[in-house]
Amino acid sequence: MSEGNLAISAQGLVKRFGERRVVDGVDLAVPRGAIYGVLGPNGAGKTTTLRMLLGIIDPDEGRRAVFGLDAPRDASDRIGYLPEERGLYPAMKAREAIAFMGALRGLDWKTGRVRAAEMMEAAGLGHAIDQKIRKLSKGMAQLVQLLGSVVHRPDLLVLDEPFSGLDPVNQEKLEALILAERDRGATILFSTHIMAHAERICDRLAIIASGKRRFEGTVDEARATLPQQVRYTPAHPGIDLATLLPADAESDGRAWRFQLPPQGIEPLLVTLIERGHGIAGLSIERPGLHDAFVRIVGQAAAGNVTHAEPAGAFA
Repeated sequence: MSEGNLAISAQGLVKRFGERRVVDGVDLAVPRGAIYGVLGPNGAGKTTTLRMLLGIIDPDEGRRAVFGLDAPRDASDRIGYLPEERGLYPAMKAREAIAFMGALRGLDWKTGRVRAAEMMEAAGLGHAIDQKIRKLSKGMAQLVQLLGSVVHRPDLLVLDEPFSGLDPVNQEKLEALILAERDRGATILFSTHIMAHAERICDRLAIIASGKRRFEGTVDEARATLPQQVRYTPAHPGIDLATLLPADAESDGRAWRFQLPPQGIEPLLVTLIERGHGIAGLSIERPGLHDAFVRIVGQAAAGNVTHAEPAGAFA
């Protein structure tokens, strides 16, 4: 993909804290208008990577560009950012907090207050427009800060662990807001270690473990790194089929689960029917993103990679 079609590009990003390589040669290519997830376990290097992409900290090695600009801060008014460490003035009213965040990105105060009220109403927070931040629940305050990061209608929205600490209702509101921003034309880049959100909304994603990028592609491509799984229920349960089924087959007493054989399921089904076992149920499923993530991250750990972020530093 040409750089002109990218909102963000990065090649060989490296960041050290002391002698530790917290980010170790990460490449990213985030298409304009996409929802792009950076996934990884805690301490994988996600936050440090995002901060380098935004120009908050500089890489020790490598190059990054935002909208083609090698100095990301030159595009700051086109960016909305929700950091992992949330922070709002507790004595400020919700509408003013959103308008204030917009003003920091060049939005005039009057327009910011009008948009803040409209956005809070749309997000189901209309009753809290004039409430002080200290009076809001944690989830409501987090949504207010998110609205503040998009009130100036940025071309790029960067969210660091945005779902952390939200209850399921507010998680759904956040997903809806992200999708609405994408439909408006914005590019969304977010980090998370919660696979369910990424699986539902990401156009593309990268998996980072121990500071290195271990995978990049679509959700379906990530899931395709694992073989499909077969769930077979014989018509006559209780009969031991271990000698007929693949070596990895496991039974819960009624159904059997095993990897789809390389030659497909048909030869095995013919054998089972000919032997009189029949078929009471059969399904073939691709493992979910969670399973693929666990395998990819587990492979990284098995490679004896020991680079990790210092405790209390960037996650």
